[in-house]
Amino acid sequence: MISQEDFFAISSKKEFEKITLKVFRYQYENNKVYQAFCNHLGKNPSNVKQINTIPFLPIQFFKSETIVSNSNQVQAIFTSSGTTGAITSQHFVTDVSIYEKSYTLAFTQFYGNIQEYCVLALLPSYLEREGSSLIYMVNDLIAKSNHKDSGFYLNNLEQLANKIIELENEGQNILLIGVTYALLDLIEYKKFNLKNTIIMETGGMKGKRKEIIREELHQTLCEGFGVNTIHSEYGMTELLSQAYSLGNGIFECPLWMDVLIRDTEDALQYVENGKSGGINVIDLANINSCSFIATQDLGKKHHNMTFEVLGRFDNSDIRGCNLMVY
Repeated sequence: MISQEDFFAISSKKEFEKITLKVFRYQYENNKVYQAFCNHLGKNPSNVKQINTIPFLPIQFFKSETIVSNSNQVQAIFTSSGTTGAITSQHFVTDVSIYEKSYTLAFTQFYGNIQEYCVLALLPSYLEREGSSLIYMVNDLIAKSNHKDSGFYLNNLEQLANKIIELENEGQNILLIGVTYALLDLIEYKKFNLKNTIIMETGGMKGKRKEIIREELHQTLCEGFGVNTIHSEYGMTELLSQAYSLGNGIFECPLWMDVLIRDTEDALQYVENGKSGGINVIDLANINSCSFIATQDLGKKHHNMTFEVLGRFDNSDIRGCNLMVY
């Protein structure tokens, strides 16, 4: 059995590769859906010896199958957002503590101690439905911040604007995390000149506004909030880890997560760094479901292990991830 300590303590590429192959063997043996998928491709632990030969399960399987790698009791079911009547993904989580540890360690890696921030959340479309993994994470970060003013704001833009100004005047570090269209609503209501605030957009217009390219979006948000960069979070219902961008749409993964870019014409081949293709995600925190997910996102990887999200495949569903049309 693989423990949390195995993958959360990863400190080198070699270690990551070793544990990733170990996770593959474990999930092949214990995840019947994934095993059947691998067998269909003629892949199994006897002929998978490198990361780039591991089969990646198409994300659509989370809509039709129960993707689990053990028989433990399900503690939470995270569901994706979708248009009315659309079939949504379900992520059956048998150990929520792994998710909590994943986002807590990742936040610390990229931003430091959560208690140094007041966390303000502007996530109306997520709050208005049940089963959002993002709401679960942000709610816990709000609690962990231990700041009296941390909290969610639904559509009360005036109250939020006044609170941001008040906290700014106090010199308080702020993390404002918001869905894209709501952040645009806020700066249309009021223009800011922020010094102590990180603006983190989670992507998505949710049908409220026309999709726009990231460069235009971030420029608009920078001007409206009076900041130099816009941060982003790349996560999805089917994962238990997030990548973060500290600006310019360049994402970096925590040490137990990585992305590979597959050829759009041949899903079993990979393109070289700098070329665009489909994003495959390795998320070792997904030990109890599937750690190898072929997403419907388009992206490209850089030589320094960072990556960009360039949009989505044609005809793919609009889901609750950080997706914009480029």
